[in-house]
Amino acid sequence: PPIGLESHRIEDDQILASSMLRHGLGAQRGRLNMQVRVTPSAQPMGHGDTPTHIPLTAPQAGTKEDDFFDGAWCAEDDSRAHWLEVDTRRITMFTGVITQGRDSQIHDDFVTSFYVGFSNDSQHWVMYSNGYEEMMFYGNVDKDTPVLSEFPEPAVARYIRIYPQRWNGSLCLRLEVLGCPLSAVSSYYTQQNEVTSTDNLDFRHHSYKDMRQLMKVVNEECPTITRIYNIGKSSRGLKIYAMEISDNPGEHETGEPEFRYTAGLHGNEALGRELLLLLMQFLCKEYQDGNPRVRGLITDTRIHLVPSLNPDGYELAHEAIGQWSRMWGAGMGCGSVGWDGKAVGCSPTFTVHHCPGLATGFQAGHLRCVREGDGTWRSGLKPPWTHQSNLQGGEKLVSFPFDMARPSPPTRAAAPHPLDYEDESPELQETPDHAVFRWLAISYASAHLTMTETFRGGCHAPDVTDAMGIVQGAKWHPQAGSMNDFSYLHTNCLELSIYLGCDKFPHESELQQEWENNKESLLTFMEQIHRGIKGVVTDQQGEPIANATIVVGGISHNVRTASSGDYWRILNPGEYRVSARAEGYNPSVKTCHVLYDIGATQCNFVLSRSNWKRIREIMAMNGNRPIRRVVPGRPMTPREHLRLRMRLRYRMRLREQMRLRRFNTTTATSSPTAPPSTTTLPFPFSSTAYTPWSQEPPTAGTWEMDTETEVVTELVTETE
Repeated sequence: PPIGLESHRIEDDQILASSMLRHGLGAQRGRLNMQVRVTPSAQPMGHGDTPTHIPLTAPQAGTKEDDFFDGAWCAEDDSRAHWLEVDTRRITMFTGVITQGRDSQIHDDFVTSFYVGFSNDSQHWVMYSNGYEEMMFYGNVDKDTPVLSEFPEPAVARYIRIYPQRWNGSLCLRLEVLGCPLSAVSSYYTQQNEVTSTDNLDFRHHSYKDMRQLMKVVNEECPTITRIYNIGKSSRGLKIYAMEISDNPGEHETGEPEFRYTAGLHGNEALGRELLLLLMQFLCKEYQDGNPRVRGLITDTRIHLVPSLNPDGYELAHEAIGQWSRMWGAGMGCGSVGWDGKAVGCSPTFTVHHCPGLATGFQAGHLRCVREGDGTWRSGLKPPWTHQSNLQGGEKLVSFPFDMARPSPPTRAAAPHPLDYEDESPELQETPDHAVFRWLAISYASAHLTMTETFRGGCHAPDVTDAMGIVQGAKWHPQAGSMNDFSYLHTNCLELSIYLGCDKFPHESELQQEWENNKESLLTFMEQIHRGIKGVVTDQQGEPIANATIVVGGISHNVRTASSGDYWRILNPGEYRVSARAEGYNPSVKTCHVLYDIGATQCNFVLSRSNWKRIREIMAMNGNRPIRRVVPGRPMTPREHLRLRMRLRYRMRLREQMRLRRFNTTTATSSPTAPPSTTTLPFPFSSTAYTPWSQEPPTAGTWEMDTETEVVTELVTETE
């Protein structure tokens, strides 16, 4: 396995060089897949640009000569006497090296051939030979693609040196060393993070067949708390399996929140996949052993684990990587590569991005996750997710929304953006739940054994987390259309991205240590779903109200109730004014207190029916035409006065016709001998001479009309 230059297990002071071009190109920058740090004067390649070559990593190289931190070690001149040295601090059996050129947009620097030397004291060196002469190894043909150089026979030593002999451009190199330790680390350099897990779990990489078999074994060992289902199929027809862990699997229980971990969105990110398989085994065994923490978590939470969203990609990546899997520890991001594909988020219609094809033989890590429109996949998204996280790789931090940074408006008069929540920065937008997201991110990072140890810097650039292990996505790696942003804006789900480390595909020998690093974090992060408020919204007859809106005062982000009327709202400790609203019901408001201890506060709501439904029916009978409200005290315009007089005159005439019709009917009944009319008109006729409007005395019909007008006016006033 690789000894850890890329994953930073090899510390900066273990890497030495004969010289450096400048500080930003020192020996510590000579790690595989090290990326340049973009300075304010340098702009990264935009999403609309099209590169002539698609590298394995997503280059973030600057376009200026004075970019301070660059993506490689570079010697100060073109002498062949320069070297790059690595101290493993133990006797190691070296089996090969992986070389890479300089990460830069303006330089094309890479080493084409080199010698290799070994030493046990860093003073006396022995060059690797083929038995007759020093053996020449051939390196890169471009600056981006990693090249593996295996030793025909392993070499045993403590130190290893690379002596470049020929290169393109300037002498620049990025490196990873492959080898197996044969002795323990010197006591002076004892590393506290090297641990051996006491959990009896299956610490190995699992193929698709092995993964399916392992999930079946866990289900057979714990049939009362586990259920296996699939959320769809991959492009090659492989089912995407998920495991539910709950005290009542297969059913959503009222008041029980839904949590989900997903992993393997990219096939080359194997660590998250293995951690979820280990978590399944751990929860099953600890539940059977009576662990009160695990039993409480499973009883009160419906947990879903999806270890491999991209089974096609993993199978091809595992096959292509072979013995040097760590070359897949590429940096975060897709650069300018086109994004296209479906992934599983909190909504079945959400499209996220992936890198379509990196090079021949390297398409394994980036294949479509599920087929578009798959009905089974849609059915897998029915549970009302409250909290979830996707496990990724390439960095060691926790990223939270927003991931999108909107551009600065061209003028001050520019229209406000719909996502503008009055943040001070015009580019960096914070969510209304920014404090909640920070709490969730810190809960994972602080429980992780090494995530907050940022003094070594990031995987490919200096630390961007302010020594906390967490960062807002838009501040670190801005992108539009991420799963995290969509889940927050269009669902009840609070979703974060957890980047587990620099090494996306660690060796099997490192899985125990990675499990111990992440075990407590995985449990603590799930427990945060029980922080905040929860409850049920019902009517006065006790029937649940689905799709009711829960509004928290001061936070412009609402959630909705599930089909069973229950809801969950993750909140930080404090006092909140909460209201529940639903169509056809009067809103209800109450004060809810959130405590510091784990355990959501119960806030139930009972809503009474409103008369708005009847009002809408009356309005519909009138053609949904607005009825003008006469404001008392405001003089009418001559046009308004004329229209009112014409309308009232017309109504009086209709009433008079109806009165005469009733009178004629009554007269005909009481006087059967009355002579018939000589002229028959097609309509009732009255010869009554109407006096001018100003001289008309008030009649009974007029009073009835006024009363009706008042009733209609009051009704419209209440509706408005």
